[in-house]
Amino acid sequence: MRDTWLGPTFCNTLPLSVPVSARILSSSFSSSSSMAASSSHHRFHHHRRCYSNPNPPHPQPALLVFSGGTAFNGVIEELKNFTNRVAHILPVSDDGGSTAEIVRVLGGPAVGDIRSRCLRLSDQSTVEALAVRNLLGHRLPLDPSQAKSEWYSIVEGDHFLWKDVSKPYRETIRAFLVYFQSQILHRAEESFCFSNGSIGNFFFAGARIFFQSLDAAIFLFLRVSDIPPESLVLPVISTNDRLTLGCELWDGTIIRGQNEISHPTRGTIELIKKGSFSTPALPSRIKRVFYMSSEGKNLLHEVFPSVNAAVLEWLNNVDCIVYGMGSLFTSICPSLVLLGIGEIISSRPCLKVLMLNGTRDRETNGFSASCFVTAITDALNRTYGEPGNRLQNLPNHYINTLLVPRNGEIPVDTDSLAAQGIFDVVCLLNLFILCYEVDIISSVQDEDIFQDCLFEICCGQVHAWIRHLV
Repeated sequence: MRDTWLGPTFCNTLPLSVPVSARILSSSFSSSSSMAASSSHHRFHHHRRCYSNPNPPHPQPALLVFSGGTAFNGVIEELKNFTNRVAHILPVSDDGGSTAEIVRVLGGPAVGDIRSRCLRLSDQSTVEALAVRNLLGHRLPLDPSQAKSEWYSIVEGDHFLWKDVSKPYRETIRAFLVYFQSQILHRAEESFCFSNGSIGNFFFAGARIFFQSLDAAIFLFLRVSDIPPESLVLPVISTNDRLTLGCELWDGTIIRGQNEISHPTRGTIELIKKGSFSTPALPSRIKRVFYMSSEGKNLLHEVFPSVNAAVLEWLNNVDCIVYGMGSLFTSICPSLVLLGIGEIISSRPCLKVLMLNGTRDRETNGFSASCFVTAITDALNRTYGEPGNRLQNLPNHYINTLLVPRNGEIPVDTDSLAAQGIFDVVCLLNLFILCYEVDIISSVQDEDIFQDCLFEICCGQVHAWIRHLV
């Protein structure tokens, strides 16, 4: 069976005779089983770079990052100290957690990933900035009655989270929370559950409905959070409508909904656990992801939304394009399958970097590094979509550098990567494993504790790969 071991198109279909060189930015990686196997064939050689100037050049380099969820959040604190000129491209198809409840009752696009990224970029330099961040990052209790009680305390302005928020900020934020509450009450036929709800998501939803614009809601959130103007958070699709992600498996099965694809919760309200150990395996590997109508259940309901024009503009001008770590098919690929994305990326002569995950998940069980490359290539080429929309670019038109974690679970099959035209393989320490583990536990209420611990652990390694990128 094609989907059993070989994976998508390019995985083991080309001759495996071209050597691969790797720049090693860590100490010896012989303890990594996958790396050791490659090393025994002399595919890697050690090479260290010296940097005499620790400060970035001016003007700051411009990066564009395709990511989603919270997997990439672990490196943002350090990245924004190196350059503020980063465009974060995020999908709007997440339908899990409190986002699912907002979409169910009020409709509209999912904003959970956008809210999470905005919070990580937000200012923390003053007492008030930190208070605003804590307020918008707060999650309500899991118990529905306790969550509802605490929500009323927040929306009425009595909660302790308002303590260090000045009157102008308080009135601005509270106005949109009140507006969100009024929209809930206007839909009395739908009982809204506040369990584990994100205050930032509620603020976002209130602003989006008030302005009837996702872009306006993001603009407001960025200003309230005091994010540097050079840092952009862009939805890959600028819409005020609900979007549903679907996937087609190699055995023909169609799965509807991002949450059902990556970490189904069987319709219950529970903390999401994204690790492969926590959910049953898919019956077959994923062939492709696509967008479908809100009520659609099969391929006949596929729709083709337009990409955000601002994303295309940034793609044409950045110094480096990064495919971040995270859920490959539900966080990265939804931004890649849109018309225009593959065309521009393939035409750019800039650095194009894939940051390989440190662990497997339900979507990538059994994948090697070249399978990740193939999946991204197929998504950008729209290989299995409408025949008239397909491209035929080679993998190295989209990716020319691979960053891999030391001791990661994903085998680095260097011969297959070489056959794909990818020779620049950089091994770093456990940064990506740590970042991805944060993604796995991202739904716990004290997510920031894990993020802060992550930052302390991998600060130095972040500098290493950022310098390599730019």
